[in-house]
Amino acid sequence: MAEPVEVQLDPQPIERYRELLGPGYEEVDVVASGARERLDGRIIWNVNSTARGGGVAEMLRAYLPYVLDDGVDTRWVVLQEEAPFFSLTKRLHNNFHGDPGDGGALGPEEKRFYRESLTDSGLHLADLVSADDVVILHDPQTAGLIPALKQRGAAVIWRCHIGVDESNDFTARAQGFLADEVGAADAVVFSRPSYMWDVLPRGSGVVIPPGIDAFTPKNEPMDKATRDAVLGMIGLGPEKPATPPSFKRSDGSTGHVERAGVVVQETPLEDGVPLVVQVSRWDKLKDHEGLLTLFARDMKNREVHLALVGPDSSGVDDDPEGAAVYQGILEQFENLAPDVRSRVHLVSLPMDDLEENAFMVNAIQRRADLIVQKSLAEGFGLTVSEGMWKARPMVASRIGGIQDQIRDGESGILIDDPRDYPAFAAAIDSLLADPERSRAMGQAAQEQVKSGLLSVQRLTLHYRLVDQLISVLRS
Repeated sequence: MAEPVEVQLDPQPIERYRELLGPGYEEVDVVASGARERLDGRIIWNVNSTARGGGVAEMLRAYLPYVLDDGVDTRWVVLQEEAPFFSLTKRLHNNFHGDPGDGGALGPEEKRFYRESLTDSGLHLADLVSADDVVILHDPQTAGLIPALKQRGAAVIWRCHIGVDESNDFTARAQGFLADEVGAADAVVFSRPSYMWDVLPRGSGVVIPPGIDAFTPKNEPMDKATRDAVLGMIGLGPEKPATPPSFKRSDGSTGHVERAGVVVQETPLEDGVPLVVQVSRWDKLKDHEGLLTLFARDMKNREVHLALVGPDSSGVDDDPEGAAVYQGILEQFENLAPDVRSRVHLVSLPMDDLEENAFMVNAIQRRADLIVQKSLAEGFGLTVSEGMWKARPMVASRIGGIQDQIRDGESGILIDDPRDYPAFAAAIDSLLADPERSRAMGQAAQEQVKSGLLSVQRLTLHYRLVDQLISVLRS
């Protein structure tokens, strides 16, 4: 069994948010300036299951560099478990979303396998962590580490990024599967109040939503010439540039877009044609199938193009279903009517260089006239905030954390039933037909992100939780 691997991080200046946030920066500054003194001598560890792909890795990259800049010693460690373990935790992931997943069991045999799989990782982490440290464990893959770390004497926070507003038998059995381990944590963090578990001790749940970093390659400003050059390099646009387009990396150095994506399309995307985009993992709960169906059947606008954008499945370590889901999408694409198929683009982006990947996503989102998130279940959905930051109107399912980001009718349109294809199609058609309304909605979306959906604004909540936890443990 391979030992967990530490992800190398570089500090980023939190001061750069001063101008962006204006008076709103004052609270961030007050909390951050005292963090070094309050946490001196302690390490804050974050543990999850992948360093690339998915919202948790994105979130950690969005705020840990600022923790380092505050003078707090923070580390990020990624589990290196075998494929059968991740197949089991994907089942848990789906069950937490109220979905049966692969239909497999979550009985005593699976519980024994889950615990035994994490034994070596737990021992290794216990050797790294001191009794003065704080460990933040993320999602179902890590809950089994809680006993070993508690025995070491560390303060342990388990953060659950997934859930549903209304539980069913699947969510109940997933919660029961992990209840003993999670109940032993010193605090449990959820992204929404409705995600809290009834089976946990009263008072152990805390709500801290995630946020995005405005200064990463995924969210930095981009002019049209650079955007088009990136699209050409990916293979989505009509012309590959003679010189690879450049971008500013998080550490201030210059990076270049040098790799192509895997793009399945009849013809490249021409400049000026209207474009609807969804960016997400190749996950059945993102409902790419439903989006393709409504695009082919229910939309009145027959000029618009659709781009479904996701990571190269081989680059996402903890999602064994991704390749199979993508294969199903590809088969559906091949069976579309020719006039529809000519307006659909399936884009898998390389994961070799995560900041290059992020800049590619940035370019595609900025090319979009409208961004969709047609999820059937969603923990929070940071791709929504990312699209809003580019001043693009959103059409999305009124589920999970999506509804905490979009103000219906102001910064986007929320659809009550994710499976109401005609309603989704009508909302998309209406925005494409009204450019002035779309522009106003996009501007409102960007301002909404600025007012409270950024990672440094969430960071103050993390510091307060850690302060409270340390205070309680000291007493």
